[in-house]
Amino acid sequence: MYNQQSFLKYIPVGLFLFVFAYLVICMTKMMYHKSFRRYRKRIFSSLLLLILSAVMIWEAFFSTIPVNRDASFLLSDIPSYTSSPYVEVNHNIPFFTEEELQSEEYESYSELDYLGRCGPAMAMIGIDMMPTQKRGSISMVKPTGWHLAKYDFIDGKYLYNRCHLIAYELSGENANVQNLITGTRYMNVVGMQPFEDKTAWYILRTGNHVLYRCTPIFEGDNLLATGVLLEARSI
Repeated sequence: MYNQQSFLKYIPVGLFLFVFAYLVICMTKMMYHKSFRRYRKRIFSSLLLLILSAVMIWEAFFSTIPVNRDASFLLSDIPSYTSSPYVEVNHNIPFFTEEELQSEEYESYSELDYLGRCGPAMAMIGIDMMPTQKRGSISMVKPTGWHLAKYDFIDGKYLYNRCHLIAYELSGENANVQNLITGTRYMNVVGMQPFEDKTAWYILRTGNHVLYRCTPIFEGDNLLATGVLLEARSI
C-alpha cells in the first residue's frame, strides 16, 4: 500500500543525491577550466544545501523520537495490561506548568511529525468553547495507522476508531487532522470517553474552566499509538 508519510522521508535523500551530483559537476568543470572564481558561488551554495539535506536525513532516519514529546513520564513505568483500560500516572497529578494554568480559553494542536503523526493537543475549555451542534462526519480523515478491520464479536464491529485527542463535545473540533489518531474502539470508548464525559459534565455543572491535554504515545516509528496520556485540572 502507498504510504505518503514514508515517501516523505526519502525527499531529503533525493535532495542530497541531486545536490551531490551537481557539486561533482561544478568541481569537474572548475578543474577543467582551472577557474575557481567562476564556480565559487555555485560550489559554496551546493555545500550549504548538502549540509542542510544531510541534517534532514539525520532527522528523518536516525534521530531519536521521544515516546512522549513532553517527557513527562516513561512508558516503561506503565504496568502491563491486566483488566483496566487505564492506569494512574504521577499519583494522578497532571504535569502542567504554572504558565499553562491560565484562565483564558484557547486551543493548541501540534504540527504533524515527519511520519504524519499527531502530537499533544491542549485546550483551556469553558462552556463557550463547547459545541451546540451535532458532530459531522470525520470519514475523510485518515490518521496514521488507519485501516478498516471489522469483526462480528466486537461491539460496534470495527476494531479501530478515529479518536479525537480533545473530544468534540469539549472543543467542537471535528475533522481536524491534528486532533485525530487511530486507536482501538476499546481505547476510544472505554478508555477515553468516560473521562471526556466527566470533564464535560463538570464544566456544564460548575461553569468552571478545565485545562485539558491529551498526548498520544508512539513507540519508535510506529504509526499506531500505544496509548494516550490524559491530563486535566479545573481552574
